[in-house]
This record gives sequence, structure tokens and C-alpha cells, in this order.
Amino acid sequence: MKPPPVALDAVTALPVIYHTIIPPAYEDENGHMNIRWYMAVFDDAGYPLAARLGLTPDYHAQHGTGGFDLEHHIHYLNEVLIGDAVAVYFRLFKRTAKRTHYMMFMVNETRGTLAATFECVNSFADLTVRRTAPYPDAIAQTIDALLADHKKLAWQAPICGVMDA
Repeated sequence: MKPPPVALDAVTALPVIYHTIIPPAYEDENGHMNIRWYMAVFDDAGYPLAARLGLTPDYHAQHGTGGFDLEHHIHYLNEVLIGDAVAVYFRLFKRTAKRTHYMMFMVNETRGTLAATFECVNSFADLTVRRTAPYPDAIAQTIDALLADHKKLAWQAPICGVMDA
């Protein structure tokens, strides 16, 4: 089912976390970016998103922590061609003691379209026992401050309705 439309200016008012140019290696037999590479772009964008929350590679190495994606939902809305410039924006919806529920939006800057959305539930993890764990207080406070800003947005995000943190 196609999600309700979101105004491009609403998406681009969100924090941008990643930019890339789609390389020739991402092309499929239909002449556009293959679906497997959408996930790669969203995955690459996940690292600066985590860093914005204070969960940098150095933080994780020092504390023996990491993150586990628990569920994803991708909507492919408009094609992306080789050489197109894309930017990824994000919006948080909810946080529990161990999880966040968020969405990333891939904007095709070359064509001025919303190319895809990625909805995710992610958990904080203690890698010493390989289990989910509560966010440390400082990280939780950072997430909560950003979440408070995102809750003030005047538009409904096109969440799938079956995922929850």
C-alpha cells in the first residue's frame, strides 16, 4: 500500500544526515538504482544518525555497545537513476528504555522528488552479552530532546502502522 503523500518541503525541513551520488555499480537491468542499494544508502545514513544521538563508533568501542535493527519497512516512491544526488533526512517518533522508532526519507535532489522512505525500530545493545539494553542516561536525554522537537512538527509522517518501539 502506498503511503500518504508528504510535502517535499516538510521533509527537507528535517535534519539532513547523509548525501551521496548514486554510482554506476548500483544500476540494474532496468537502468535505475537496484532495490538492494536503497537499503545500502539507508544503512550508510544510519551511522551519522546514530552519531547525532551520541552513539559514535568511538562511544561503542569504549563501552562495548552497539545497535540492533529489529524491523524495517521501505516504500519505493520514485526511481533513482545513476548519477543522481540523494540526501537522507530523519524523523524520530518514539523512544522506550531500549528502542527508538524513526523514519528516514531519501530525497532525490537531482529530480526534486521523495524517492523512498525507510521506517525502523532499532535497539541499543550491550555487546558484551549480545542483548538489548537500556540507553545510558546521557544518550536518552539527547534522544528525548530531539524527539521533543520532532513531536512539534505539524505533519503526519507516513508510518506503516504495524511497527512500534
